[in-house]
Amino acid sequence: MAAVSSSRFSPLLRWMGLTLVVLLVLQLVAVLSLWDWQEEAFRQLVVERLISQAPMGLIGLLLMYLSSRLEDQSEGRTPVLWTVCIISGLLAVLLTASLPITFGGDQQMQQQNDQQIAAKRGQLEMARQQSKDPALLQQLIRQAEATGQVPPGATDAQKTQSARAFIDRQLDQLETQFKQTEQTGKVTLSQRRYGGSLGAVVLIIAFTILCLGSVL
Repeated sequence: MAAVSSSRFSPLLRWMGLTLVVLLVLQLVAVLSLWDWQEEAFRQLVVERLISQAPMGLIGLLLMYLSSRLEDQSEGRTPVLWTVCIISGLLAVLLTASLPITFGGDQQMQQQNDQQIAAKRGQLEMARQQSKDPALLQQLIRQAEATGQVPPGATDAQKTQSARAFIDRQLDQLETQFKQTEQTGKVTLSQRRYGGSLGAVVLIIAFTILCLGSVL
């Protein structure tokens, strides 16, 4: 009875697995159809699509492997197992070849993030230096008087306090923007490294194990 159930269940697993593998291929073809390998952005797009969709292919190949094992309990190498072996090995090779591009993208993103942080830090430091300039304080007071933002009869101390409060608010906004840029950059880099580069290494190991396990 168990053998009959397995024989009925294995074709479903095989077709589900094959469907996932075909979906992976279609996802890659959709990107490769825009072929422009000379452009760094295109290479990064291909690699990112390969890494992000490879887990789907891994599950599909695993389902195909299980379906073959359920149908044939012997140690024989069936056509399905050979198919799993070839596709797993091919994906492991492609992911291995993509590692230099992935690591290069990590370095490029790190440099861009450092430049953005340095620019924001420079703006913040410049604003802090300018806020200490008495001429800026007097300019803000004159602007406030011209636009009617200073209440009638306000003393010089009150005018100065109002201008200083405005400068402090601007500095607080710049500091908040700097911290947000810094935090966003760290999160983006962390996601790319762990979900991209290290994820590719894990997938290479998984596909290699599946490739060898299919024929050994």
